[in-house]
Amino acid sequence: MDYMKIYNKWLESDYFDKDTKEELLSIKDDKKEIEDRFYRDLEFGTAGLRGIVQAGTNRMNLYTIRKTSYGLARYFLKNHKDASERGIVIAHDNRNMSREFCMEAAQTFALAGMKVYYFDDLRTTPMLSYSVRKLNCIGGIVVTASHNPPQYNGYKVYGENGAQIMPDVADKVLSEIEAIKDFSDIPVYKEEYASKITLLGKDIDDDFIEAVEKNLIRKEMIGKYAKDFKVVYSPLCGTGRVPVLRVLKDSGFEHVIVVPEEEMPDPNFAGIKTPNPEESVALTRGINLLKKEDADILIANDPDCDRVGVAVKNSAGEVVLLTGNQIGGLLTDYVIEGMKEKNRLADNACIIKTIVTSEFGSDIAKAHGVDVVSILTGFKFMGDKMTQYAKDGSKTFVMGYEESYGYLIGDQCRDKDGVVATLMIAEMAIYYRSKGKTLYEALIDLYEKYGFYREKTNSIYLEGKEGSEKIDRIMKYLRDNTFEKISSIDVLKLEDFKKGVEGFPKSNVLKYHLKDGSWVALRPSGTEPKIKIYIGTHDPSDEIATNKLNEIDKFMLDVVNSIK
Repeated sequence: MDYMKIYNKWLESDYFDKDTKEELLSIKDDKKEIEDRFYRDLEFGTAGLRGIVQAGTNRMNLYTIRKTSYGLARYFLKNHKDASERGIVIAHDNRNMSREFCMEAAQTFALAGMKVYYFDDLRTTPMLSYSVRKLNCIGGIVVTASHNPPQYNGYKVYGENGAQIMPDVADKVLSEIEAIKDFSDIPVYKEEYASKITLLGKDIDDDFIEAVEKNLIRKEMIGKYAKDFKVVYSPLCGTGRVPVLRVLKDSGFEHVIVVPEEEMPDPNFAGIKTPNPEESVALTRGINLLKKEDADILIANDPDCDRVGVAVKNSAGEVVLLTGNQIGGLLTDYVIEGMKEKNRLADNACIIKTIVTSEFGSDIAKAHGVDVVSILTGFKFMGDKMTQYAKDGSKTFVMGYEESYGYLIGDQCRDKDGVVATLMIAEMAIYYRSKGKTLYEALIDLYEKYGFYREKTNSIYLEGKEGSEKIDRIMKYLRDNTFEKISSIDVLKLEDFKKGVEGFPKSNVLKYHLKDGSWVALRPSGTEPKIKIYIGTHDPSDEIATNKLNEIDKFMLDVVNSIK
């Protein structure tokens, strides 16, 4: 249907509320804005929904939440005989409309005939993942847009294994959503459905905290050095404050200083444009406090507390931001060595990493005799592997991570867990402090042992319908035009995951393996309007590894920018 017809239908139908119509009338002379809001339905992908909170079919609002929830409920009820009784658990973060979206989803699942659990207040994404299995639910939802700017919100969908749903399931859910041709086809919520909705108590929070704290390796060591160790912490105005401060206190950390402006939940994130701990600008206040307090480490979570950013001091006392790959390599070495020391490492232990993650942690794990499993980008694929290993016993999961600052140690949940990652990073930092080293010095020791790994990720934002078409053209061009060299380095092979690579599901990803061990990967983001270019190099010389990285980076940007 033409987008103007859909726009006018929203204005004319009695189904839509007065505030929605007034908002839409305010853009009546902006055809470009109308087109962007109505040219499609907000895309339901493997990460669920994510978009700007506004009126329109291509936006996050009560109506798109209602339609998605009803379609998802129909999927569960059709495909699982016990879905009605097992039900679904719903959590939400601190963003604008998060509570309203949570309750809209809860009411929609209840009227569809499913039992619903929800929380009294904010909860982290890892808490939601944990709760799905703890409550034996058929699935779960967390209302969050993770680290996106304040105007966004989202809706992540989880399966009964506590992991985000896999692509084949997402396709089936999408079919159910698309089968709803009109919003008025969805039944109206009545108070009689309220008996299906249960508010969760604090017992489940206690269970989650206990499960996280079981992953501590050297708790006794924390007590010995805590008096002289300072942690600066920021939840970036999100959900991490309560569980993170609790696990740090329980574990013996005595000096945890919270960034005051970013301590309490705030849908506008205290003026932070993008509350993403991957980006240095989001850590500005934390870094200033780190310097002021002469603290040992800054740790920050994104608003739904599934990612972690870290800043430490180098040997000269200068503040250095660690990359996701560096944190992952450090954790890999620390966790494996620590578990060996405590006789907790299984003979069939494995770590899991994504195909766009550095080989730094992978090479460390292999040197320790631990198997490495590679997956496509997205923790849902990690959760799927963890579920498989739990059933067949073929491997024992130790930890997993991806380059975009997401880590999981232990099996308490099946998604990135910023709570356990914050705790383990703090433990790791105080351990190296006990050895007379900063975390940065420990990193350099690993580089000197295994070689220098340098990585870079470029995100090229291309918004709206035209941007989406441009991303498609870029990927098509690269598939149609093969490279013999990237920069001056021979291309050894190209893996096109859309055509199929053995051992992986099909996905819109290209990965170039270069003769010298460098690599390049490209993929459209599944959650934001951008295409991402990943580059990795490795060399005994840091200078050579860095120079190769810069040369490859320039080559790839020139190619992508030349595509019209």
